[in-house]
Amino acid sequence: MIEIQTTIKVLLKPVYNLLRNILFQILDYYDILKCTQNPLVPPRSMIFIGDGDYEKIGNEFLEYFRELGKLKPNSKVLDVGCGIGRMAVPLVKYLSDEGEYHGFDIVKKGIDWCSENITSKYPKLIFVHADVYNKMYNPRGKEISSEYNFSYESNYFDFVFLTSVFTHMYAKDVENYLGEISRVMKSGGRCLITFFLLNEESEKFIKNGDSSQNLKFQIDENSYTVNKNISESAIGYKEEYIKQLFVNKGLTVEESIYYGSWCGRKNYKSYQDIVIAIKK
Repeated sequence: MIEIQTTIKVLLKPVYNLLRNILFQILDYYDILKCTQNPLVPPRSMIFIGDGDYEKIGNEFLEYFRELGKLKPNSKVLDVGCGIGRMAVPLVKYLSDEGEYHGFDIVKKGIDWCSENITSKYPKLIFVHADVYNKMYNPRGKEISSEYNFSYESNYFDFVFLTSVFTHMYAKDVENYLGEISRVMKSGGRCLITFFLLNEESEKFIKNGDSSQNLKFQIDENSYTVNKNISESAIGYKEEYIKQLFVNKGLTVEESIYYGSWCGRKNYKSYQDIVIAIKK
């Protein structure tokens, strides 16, 4: 039954996206007429980073950054996979004049919007396009994730975060990105990264049909996807593999992992699992 539901979702997704875009364009027009649109929030029809309240989710993660990532107003911050600025907007008021924000993403329209609407008003927030291939988000990208070098100097950032990025990337790409994250972080710097982690608990929920992510199609020995035709739509990793990968890249995972609700848990921190690591 779950496999049938997944197939139906895949087949109907283009129709859903079309109807969603039409609805959002109508709502965007309404916002313009009523002058209710926050100038730092993109039109609904442009948002490609998932469902949910744009501002609410950004503010939610700012609290995680402060509470779990020890983010300070004067921190130098890197947002890997910044999308269309959802996590950047709440940092506009939080970061001090000494603080810096740098974000990059593979979707150019998101970077262009952020540069025109955020950087133009707040120059300390800088957005860069990375022309990296991804079957879902940048099918014409010229570079590959497994070999991509971040365009930032080593030992520069106090805090690096990725929200719902590694949930769309293959293992070899995750390994390269995590190495780059370690390289650009200062000693003592911290990173916050979200995952779909596969362990005894989450695998049981998936098997019982309770999970919102039916990670049943094996990609390799450490990762699974919900869609064998477009694996990047959602990828989960074995928890022990991820923990060891952090170690291999010179990062120490904090003892507590903040598990998410994605698999059907009743006690959770956010939707995805949150891993915090420190560069020694």
